Amino acid sequence: MRVISLVPSITEALFDLGLTENEVIGRTKFCIHPSEKVKNVEIIGGTKNLNIEKIKSLKPDLILANKEENVKEQVEILMKDFKVNVYNTETVEDNYYLLKNLGLLFHKEEKAQLFNLKIYEVLNQTKINSKIKVAYLIWNNPYMTVGSDTFIHHILTEIGFENIFKNRTRYPEIQTEDLKEADVIMLSSEPFPFKEKHIEELKTVYPDKKIMIVDGEAFSWYGTHIAKCENYFKELIVEFNN
Repeated sequence: MRVISLVPSITEALFDLGLTENEVIGRTKFCIHPSEKVKNVEIIGGTKNLNIEKIKSLKPDLILANKEENVKEQVEILMKDFKVNVYNTETVEDNYYLLKNLGLLFHKEEKAQLFNLKIYEVLNQTKINSKIKVAYLIWNNPYMTVGSDTFIHHILTEIGFENIFKNRTRYPEIQTEDLKEADVIMLSSEPFPFKEKHIEELKTVYPDKKIMIVDGEAFSWYGTHIAKCENYFKELIVEFNN
């Protein structure tokens, strides 16, 4: 089967499940894992600005998309000519069924199940001892955070953090003063690439708060990625369990 993936974490999952470059024939420029495999795969634009003509020229048997990461109108154009599976992955349970579905589609059921078991193991083994109120920022100028209907929120909750914006939805804009309830402010490495200077900026307002850069992929990449984040999460929670 000739497949095009419009989603970075799904591209990674396909290769993790054992597909080859002969099967994954197209990917977005943001599909960067696994680097040694994706470098041989045709780029068909970005997640939000697909090169429709290029996709058509590749004649895929199947296109894999995501409700949140891809633009509805672009996906609907592709649906006129191709079979398109659109996934919506908000929770750990959604992720379980995403991998299960990919396993069935490509006859990789056993591998998909192994990844699912590993993900549950990772999340069960990495828990903080007490609820810690967290604000998780994904964007700067304006600051944007995550509501309760996001994958990031569910990963934070699994580990034991309490998202202070759990009563909001999607990715709301917030002001600096909205962060006052947080015990810890997490600055994600993606989609906005927060750096140390951004920690310093927030420290001028909240000198006593714990403010840290976190690996955005570990919290936002669904599919198989969390199975590889065991050490990262363990190191992260050590800081809170001491």
